[in-house]
Amino acid sequence: MDFSQLLVEKIDAIAKNWVETVRRDRQIASADDLPYSAIQNHLPDVLRAIATVLSHYQDSDIEFIVQNSLEHGVLRAAQGFTPIEIAREYRLLRQTIFSTLEADLLQGTVTDAIRTYNLIDATIDEALSQCFKSYVEQRLQELHQLHAQAELTNQELTRLVKDNQENLSQLAHELKNPLNSIIGYSELILRSSRKNSEVRDTVPHLEHIERVIRNGRHLLRLINDTLEMSRCEAGKMQLHPVPTDVRSLIKEVFEMLQPLATAKGLQMVVDCDSDSALSCPEKVVTDPLRLQQIITNLLSNAIRYTESGTVRLTCQMLPNSLWSIAVSDTGVGINPEEQPHIFEPFFRAGNSENYAPNSTGLGLAIVSQLVNLMQGKIELVSQVGVGTTFTVILPLEIKTLESVA
Repeated sequence: MDFSQLLVEKIDAIAKNWVETVRRDRQIASADDLPYSAIQNHLPDVLRAIATVLSHYQDSDIEFIVQNSLEHGVLRAAQGFTPIEIAREYRLLRQTIFSTLEADLLQGTVTDAIRTYNLIDATIDEALSQCFKSYVEQRLQELHQLHAQAELTNQELTRLVKDNQENLSQLAHELKNPLNSIIGYSELILRSSRKNSEVRDTVPHLEHIERVIRNGRHLLRLINDTLEMSRCEAGKMQLHPVPTDVRSLIKEVFEMLQPLATAKGLQMVVDCDSDSALSCPEKVVTDPLRLQQIITNLLSNAIRYTESGTVRLTCQMLPNSLWSIAVSDTGVGINPEEQPHIFEPFFRAGNSENYAPNSTGLGLAIVSQLVNLMQGKIELVSQVGVGTTFTVILPLEIKTLESVA
């Protein structure tokens, strides 16, 4: 029996069954929002190449498998897959191939069945190894880029610390934990790599790299938020108001944050009724970058502190050439005694055990500074255990010094 030809005939069925299995598997969450083609990738071509390995009459196309596996690793790194998820999808591929060919394997001789099983098994092992190799290289490259970005911000951070001693102790405390983690895992990676070159492609090694990258990103976010806060307080941030399509901007922010809400099972709702006289204005004269920053921070904060229910954005016109954006959630809420301090830098409501992951305590302070800069105001209504609403009120047209003159 020619199992090579059987595999070729069933390539489409194997690819389809595998993609559906990956999508259903709750251990591969990174595939949830990917289209069919992004999950399938080069699988049909790889299966054809595997068929050449099984064939008695064709030259083995193992180099093609290696090349596609390397590309697959780079793609999965860009898509945000974890090493465990990659190993899981290759395991599901192995199961899908054998379950599809099982009836035919049972009809062949024992020798042919064992040969086919061993060849497919070894080929998938090689593909997984090459995939991990390129995945590691891609992650290490990202790690180097993060290091370079940190170096570039170091001089400005040094100047900031010299010019502004306020909140220095809080900043040092927030920097300490992620920085210690980066140093610790980096040393572990270096020691492991020096002792054994083969350790670079193992799952634990990849997990260490993931932790370094995750903490590096958190550190850079904290640094960038601190610098942004410093620019606001120093009056060095300038606005660039232009006619802005508010609804399109809100839609872009929602599409960007939707995966975060979906991952937590939250519903995101936009309430900008275009038929109402008080509906969201189609265009305003504002700084679109700063407006996007305000909406992104408020929505991200709402998602971060809401475990179930809804995050809602309401937009409407107000009298006296004003308009408003309100972001409401069904989250934990804020204690009344903490509400007066909620816009202070580094202040986080609740106790340390309830702090959201990756929170820097600067998001709402930056929002408050930006709203003031844009000649608006921000209001807070919150009830513990019920939820919170932040309302930003802005002018329809920002007046710069040049326009006033």
